[in-house]
Amino acid sequence: MTAQPVDTDQADDAELIRRSRDDPEQFAALFDRYARPIHHYVARRLSTQAADDITAETFLTAFRRRDSYDLARPLARPWLYGIATTLVARHRRDEERFLRALSRTGADPPPEPMADTVISRVAAQGEERRIAKALAGLSRGDRDVLLLVAWGDLSYDEVAQALGVPLGTVRSRLHRARKKARAVIGGDPTREERQ
Repeated sequence: MTAQPVDTDQADDAELIRRSRDDPEQFAALFDRYARPIHHYVARRLSTQAADDITAETFLTAFRRRDSYDLARPLARPWLYGIATTLVARHRRDEERFLRALSRTGADPPPEPMADTVISRVAAQGEERRIAKALAGLSRGDRDVLLLVAWGDLSYDEVAQALGVPLGTVRSRLHRARKKARAVIGGDPTREERQ
């Protein structure tokens, strides 16, 4: 008796995760579905090189934690973006810690931090200078919500799941982030409410 092939294209994410508990190769379908958009999201937040590592680490972490995944949630996208966002924050903290330590040694001046490099690159492109300034001025929580919606294309519910915060917190952070960004970028701060 031969095993029937499993159609991973038709299975929802929770089903793939459930199957991967007995057949780890099933998890590869999640990678195929979400690796590219997560890589793109991380690359926009950090760099392409960092995105390669963080995307791989996102899926490794998810694979290791698959037994604790809530199978009642058919879509794993928010879960994966939450892991990626946490890893982005960790990467930035580690980089800042390294650069502070390097600056205390009195050795060669440290290279520009990656976040500053990204902001500088964006700032050099005319209109985007104000966008970079607006993003740099946001708190980490507000920036994470804004970028998960704008660059990750997640819904408010998905952002709440990804960050492990209530839906109301997502709405208030997004409102605050948009308001602050509009103040820096310019434009009508009441436009959001009229749409």
